[in-house]
Amino acid sequence: MREGDTVARLGGDEFVVMLENLDEQEIVAAEQVEVIGEKILATLCNPYQLRQQIFRSSGSIGATLFCGQIQDSEELLKQADIAMYQAKKVGRNTLRFFDHKMQEVIDARAAMEEQLRLALENGQFELYYQVQVDRVGLPIGAEALIRWNHPDHRMVIPEEFISLAEETGLILPIGRWALSEACAKLAGWSSDEKMRKFVLAVNISARQFRQTDFVDELKALIAKYALDPSRLKLELTESMLLENSTEASVTMNALKEIGVQLSLDDFGTSYSSLQYLKHLPLDQIKIDQSFIRDIATAPNDAAIVQAIIAMAEALRMDVIAEGVETEAQRALLDMQNCRAYQGYLFGEPLPVEKFESLFKDA
Repeated sequence: MREGDTVARLGGDEFVVMLENLDEQEIVAAEQVEVIGEKILATLCNPYQLRQQIFRSSGSIGATLFCGQIQDSEELLKQADIAMYQAKKVGRNTLRFFDHKMQEVIDARAAMEEQLRLALENGQFELYYQVQVDRVGLPIGAEALIRWNHPDHRMVIPEEFISLAEETGLILPIGRWALSEACAKLAGWSSDEKMRKFVLAVNISARQFRQTDFVDELKALIAKYALDPSRLKLELTESMLLENSTEASVTMNALKEIGVQLSLDDFGTSYSSLQYLKHLPLDQIKIDQSFIRDIATAPNDAAIVQAIIAMAEALRMDVIAEGVETEAQRALLDMQNCRAYQGYLFGEPLPVEKFESLFKDA
């Protein structure tokens, strides 16, 4: 058990464990409970030697969450007891939650985690590329977007698996693969007359960015593929930089020494001070698509976009608008002096062969 947890014996072979200081998010708290419960089950399964005999045992655990809400202790014990009998019914030596929906979510997340591991092993991930253009519509580069070719014949978008990959740490090998794959493609474009000047944007996860050897790994990739580092653009989120602005600044300055470009993704979606912007070596601000979506009909969104562009100009940073889908949106952005665009108006994310064919046929 952890320090601060409580263990009590009710009687016979029944024990109660009370876990405190769990995460405020219910699903994350449930995952923490499951991890601790699995450790208890694993320990109980160890063989015991009593005199000359070896004994083996197992346990069944029922769990319920009360998340700080005031509930009757007897009711909580009853819920845990019901869940424990469910654990026995499914074969013993397991853990079950009183909330069946939560159990379903936990089981689904565990299954997806295993599928993610297999996806890495079996090469099921693929990078799609969405074109980025200048204000007159000429292509200047692309953003690499990861997709998962799921075994059930569907293409899974990042929103469905990235958060779980972050929580489990699988985002590190996934991120390394994506960055290496992007560098390899960028190197291949160097010999193509129409694509050799393209800048390729790659999303970097918070965990990947905080790794102590991240900068060294990137240096090794640039050397391996003989890349012009200025053609590689790393997209970092606002929340990532605010978690530890001092460390983030050190890492970003090290990246700038290499020569790569740095773009601030999802700008304006976090509640934060703008003070940090002037201290970070950013090349570009990416206006989040949530502001672009209603720019033609919502005066507030239009005003926010105008302010972002003006601020970026004052700070000598480039601006790119993502999620541009209509000519009306593009025209308004152009009036406000936006110089780069990305969105379905100019092209959808494509697998690399289709993306490259656009320029071979042009």
